[in-house]
Amino acid sequence: MERPDVRILSAASTLPGQPVDNGALARRFRMDPVWTQWVDAFVGTRNRHLSIDLATGEVRQSLADLAASAGQRALAGAGIDAADVDVVVMGTATPDTLMPATVNVVADRLGIDGVPTYQLQSGCAGAVQALDVACRMLAGGARTALVLAGDVSTKYFDLGVDLRKLPSAELVNVVLFGDAAGAAVLSTEPVAHSTAIRGLLNRLTGKGRAPGHTLDWFGPADRTSQRPAAVEDFKAIEQSVPVMAVEILKELLEELGWHRTDVDYLLPPQLSGRMTARIVEQLDLPVATEISCVVDTGNTGNALPFLQIEQALSKMAPGDRALGIAVESSKWIKAGFALERC
Repeated sequence: MERPDVRILSAASTLPGQPVDNGALARRFRMDPVWTQWVDAFVGTRNRHLSIDLATGEVRQSLADLAASAGQRALAGAGIDAADVDVVVMGTATPDTLMPATVNVVADRLGIDGVPTYQLQSGCAGAVQALDVACRMLAGGARTALVLAGDVSTKYFDLGVDLRKLPSAELVNVVLFGDAAGAAVLSTEPVAHSTAIRGLLNRLTGKGRAPGHTLDWFGPADRTSQRPAAVEDFKAIEQSVPVMAVEILKELLEELGWHRTDVDYLLPPQLSGRMTARIVEQLDLPVATEISCVVDTGNTGNALPFLQIEQALSKMAPGDRALGIAVESSKWIKAGFALERC
């Protein structure tokens, strides 16, 4: 039996608060102005949106807050009600709590009940994994899926730390990341002016490889541990992600039978502004328009593909094609997707 086409009816995203630039971070953490110049030159991220108040440390918005907002906007954009949703899937590396699952809190806020829900614990590939699971559920008979993804990385900020004493593996986490959530409504209904998902890649390739990024969890037994909560091997990521991105592009094109000149829009990995620029150059898609947002949002983890998809949907004309690429550096997952406007 042939699988039905899965289409994206709408996508939406939510960013917390006002943008925080590198100067604001430098002032908050008492860093030398030269540090700001270093971030601009070597990281290339100008702004990020934070769910905490830098002055007080107060948490202003949770992941559930952001995801519920994005989900509500996506449902409204698709013109459907909560009662029309048959399945909800969420990808995140930073759930609000281990239990209850954040996906269920969001579903409750949106008025969704009586349907299967899934929460995937993953880094930057989690949004694509969530799309994959939703597409499989739709192929099995469900008609409409709400897919959510996002991260609140600032829960790992220690506002009392002296950044001048941090090793680079920990310091980079302060400048790279921002908070956000995204959502998309998927359907098997042949809705006019929708965008079909033509391909999905989701493959673990981390056998025998050390993690490139670790987020730890501390329970009552080890909450006083001196090990850092977040560690990133930026050198390993800098070496591996561009190579993996090229491999993902090649696999998707071969699977679809598309040529490089068939791609109208490229949604590249969004680790940082400088890294994205390098990756786009190596991908070498001659006619594709790049859709990137990391320079102004920071790396928002699982939210990023939906921030990009939201922009792509507003630009794509009938017949246009888009390719999205995501790399999960914590345990090295290749992920990507292909879209075509119907």
